[in-house]
Amino acid sequence: MAKTSQAILTLAGIDKTYDGAARPALDRISFTVAPGEFFSILGPSGSGKTTLLRMIAGFERPDVGRVLMDGADITDVPPFRRDVRTVFQSYALFPHMSVLENVAYPLRMAGARKAERLAKARDCLALVSMGDFAARLPHQLSGGQRQRVALARAIVCRPRVLLLDEPLGALDLRLRQQMQHMLVSLQRELGIAFVYVTHDQGEALSMSDRVAVMSEGRIAQLGTPREIYFDPASEFVAQFVGRSNLLPIEAAPHEGSLTALLGGRALKGVAVPRSGPARMAIRFECVRLAEAGHPPGEACAIEGVVEDVLFLGNALEVNVRCGDHNIIAAVPTLGGEGYLPGRPVRVMFDPGQATVFHG
Repeated sequence: MAKTSQAILTLAGIDKTYDGAARPALDRISFTVAPGEFFSILGPSGSGKTTLLRMIAGFERPDVGRVLMDGADITDVPPFRRDVRTVFQSYALFPHMSVLENVAYPLRMAGARKAERLAKARDCLALVSMGDFAARLPHQLSGGQRQRVALARAIVCRPRVLLLDEPLGALDLRLRQQMQHMLVSLQRELGIAFVYVTHDQGEALSMSDRVAVMSEGRIAQLGTPREIYFDPASEFVAQFVGRSNLLPIEAAPHEGSLTALLGGRALKGVAVPRSGPARMAIRFECVRLAEAGHPPGEACAIEGVVEDVLFLGNALEVNVRCGDHNIIAAVPTLGGEGYLPGRPVRVMFDPGQATVFHG
């Protein structure tokens, strides 16, 4: 869906420290969300993502900074007056109400007439493919079905911003994947800005227009999924988002130019901004394996020996010992049967796919 330049949601210089805490829960947080944008907040437990979501919803107030919607300051506006709805992992459905009554409840509280609220509730249930379950009670539904009902209830009032707090965490893998497709389709159809909180990098990367990666109360990186995945801004992002080898290198003069050295071996073409010790990240899937002595072409090449192999279904993770270091390659299962422990191999990767971190 096309996005406009005017931000629907702005967080400006948000700080939050809880009483007795050793460090801030949120530290200098600033970002904007555009109308119709799918914006994810990704981070490990304790990174501040849920506090940030509660700040947007109005359940927490910042010590410093402002929350704005459509340019208006809503920092002190109570939750029930904000044009925001939240979908929780726990569903929070009323057990004594039918599915239809649960979805219609927000409209009932808003004073809508019965015919109107039931019609809108049925429309929302149809959007999440739950129209045939309108008469059932929540305990008669599966976890995935209850989550769809909770989603329908959140969108029935057509909020400007929908907050989703790890809504798929209680579902199994197959249901999570189904719900991801449904959420993306629903968001595009409704045009509502989604702010999605998760610790699952797969969810964030697959659904989002942009992702804010959180670490210890700060935004470690903000960008598109491709930017974050292929151009991580820090070692933390490289390790947390996707799977990367993180190797100690030395940036030193070699044959007349500044070159990355791994265990004394030159990695020609790897960009190193300055001399000194550094760390190089290379994604598992960017590493290729070939017969020992195979011509490297333009790639960086290191000889090694296979130590162990993990079978992951559609891929193998081949752990290769290269001198003092281990490098893991993700290779397709079909055709990878010959990578057995003890086999000599040549590890190769394109230098442009490596990211170097200093300091």
